[in-house]
Amino acid sequence: MAALIGENFKFVALFFKSKDVVLFNGLIALGTVASQTAYNVFAFDCPCSSGRNYRYGLAAIGVPALVLFLIGIILNRNTWSLVSEVRLRACRKLSAAASFALLGSVVGRAAVAPVTWSVLSLLRGEAYVCALSEFVDPSSLVGYPPGHGPEEMAGFPCKAVPADALRFWPEIERRLKYESQFLGWVLVAATSVTVFLLLCLKRCCSPLGYQQESYWSHFRSSEHQLFQRTADVHAKMLAAESVKSFFGFVALDKEEKDQLQEHQQNNSPIPSSLWNQITGVYLYRENNGAPLYSRLNKWSNVPTANNTKTKEEEMEMLA
Repeated sequence: MAALIGENFKFVALFFKSKDVVLFNGLIALGTVASQTAYNVFAFDCPCSSGRNYRYGLAAIGVPALVLFLIGIILNRNTWSLVSEVRLRACRKLSAAASFALLGSVVGRAAVAPVTWSVLSLLRGEAYVCALSEFVDPSSLVGYPPGHGPEEMAGFPCKAVPADALRFWPEIERRLKYESQFLGWVLVAATSVTVFLLLCLKRCCSPLGYQQESYWSHFRSSEHQLFQRTADVHAKMLAAESVKSFFGFVALDKEEKDQLQEHQQNNSPIPSSLWNQITGVYLYRENNGAPLYSRLNKWSNVPTANNTKTKEEEMEMLA
């Protein structure tokens, strides 16, 4: 039974690992849904004032979407890989197609949350109704009482209008929500078609088959996890040496002491030149038919030599 449970957990872990991008985007979308719902319930409050409704309604849709987009850009590792590429190599080795693919990846991932926010805002309709209520033409409402100007239309979302005009609010709200939801569904359709076409373009332009593309994704995920785990141990051991040299001792638990003893011969500082070689943008490369799946993979497969300059020149030839 224990073995069966263990195998099931391994299967589930492998499934989630293989679907990490889809799940990550799904979690972002769910978080955006929760945030948008909470905002509409607890924070949204139309000013019901001519000239302010429009600005407030558009801000309620656009500003959170912009903030979510910028957060998505900041949290994407490819953003900082591109920054490093510009700083270290001035993008000399990036073609126009590669640059477009990289920017598409960054923008596409970052656009999940803002598009979700905008779609939900339009489908709910509160912000759109608030923004456009002041532009409803009273003459388009059959039987609307005379003597009430367009400036009074801004008060409808708060029902701050004369009683004889208030009975037209359901019609006004229904008309504006129709427009808002129509735009929301148009945005959903446009986004779906765009994503589909981009995925087709990616598959058609990729030099790899579906299976190797999947393998590459697993490789990058595993390498990143192992690199972060190893970097954490290496940094801790190097820090322990520095603390020990200052205090004469270092307070480590048993596991950390075992790690220090095991890796004490391999905790020397890594030169900046090596960090620079494995940092930056990387697209798929091959060396004599052998796949190179990452900068680190490329660096490790370059024939080792005592001369660092020779190795750097070989790396440049492979880039």
